[in-house]
Amino acid sequence: MKHLTEYRDAEQARRLVAEIGRVVTRPWAIMEVCGGQTHSIIRNGIDQLLPPEVEMIHGPGCPVCVTPLEVIDRALAIAADPRVIFCSFGDMLRVPGSRENLFAVKGRGGDVRVVYSPLDAVKLARQHPDREVVFLAIGFETTAPANAMAVKLAKREGLRNFSMLVSHVLVPPAIHAIMRSPGNRVNAFLAAGHVCSVMGTWQYPPLADRFRVPIVITGFEPLDLLDGIRRTVLQLEQGRHEVENAYARVVSERGNEAAQAVIAEVFTPQDRAWRGIGVIPGSGWSLSADYRDFDAEERFAVSGITTTESPLCRSGEVLKGTLKPNQCPAFGKECTPRRPLGATMVSGEGACAAYYNAGRFLEGSGTA
Repeated sequence: MKHLTEYRDAEQARRLVAEIGRVVTRPWAIMEVCGGQTHSIIRNGIDQLLPPEVEMIHGPGCPVCVTPLEVIDRALAIAADPRVIFCSFGDMLRVPGSRENLFAVKGRGGDVRVVYSPLDAVKLARQHPDREVVFLAIGFETTAPANAMAVKLAKREGLRNFSMLVSHVLVPPAIHAIMRSPGNRVNAFLAAGHVCSVMGTWQYPPLADRFRVPIVITGFEPLDLLDGIRRTVLQLEQGRHEVENAYARVVSERGNEAAQAVIAEVFTPQDRAWRGIGVIPGSGWSLSADYRDFDAEERFAVSGITTTESPLCRSGEVLKGTLKPNQCPAFGKECTPRRPLGATMVSGEGACAAYYNAGRFLEGSGTA
């Protein structure tokens, strides 16, 4: 239980907030890249504790939220196939496609199953050699090693009835795209500690240098985040733009090199569409040539499915940090967790869900 109290000490939090207040002299906008960090910031009211000069902007760090609508529709088409056992993490089942979600397919008799690991899907492929088992592989770099190992294991065992629908996205290209987007006002980034635990910090110095922005790697507990914000504000006030590791108990410069090796073997970089944002060059992974036989898109011929977003949903602006969730006219009205228009209202890491669950219904109540 130590870690639950060590990084949530109220007195230490007050000291960190006071130090930030003493240091800051002008307005700064800091983007936290990870949706888990967003939920921690909103749930603990960190953005409301900060001095008014420090604004937290919520970035596209929710993997469920940035999964393109066409990927969801492809998943729905595959899951409806009576030959298929379709496997997914639970947070994807309520994400809306063009007309329905995976729960609706399951309700009509589709064999849609929640798994806790891609290895669970490999196990199902062993147990049901007469069925096609498909795993929906989404996420940032954090989930990629396990997904890569599942495909590698399936190939080693000759499981021809296993495949993956892959929609992996990468953080550094997203930061690059945000900094080059029209209207961008981000001055610094809090980078996600769990991503960096896999990939290390070595990818970030070129971004910090090119765009002259501080990047501080931090964790998810209140004191982790406040310390990351403190370090970021100090850099901004001093005119520095460095990569700082404030999560050294988990993150190293090189990261998990064994995990990176299996990712490099199984996946290959590609341009990837992000829901509500568009295509970001080099921002995703797909299966490499040696593992292409396990690509569910090709196996089920669903790559041609394309879709359009709801005109009411402005989640793309939320994901780019140009709009707070409660500034969307549909927030809490046409769009609620029970009847979501977009994934940002569904996901456990979505910014809209964070605001809704925290009661941030008034425009402006989410600003610092």
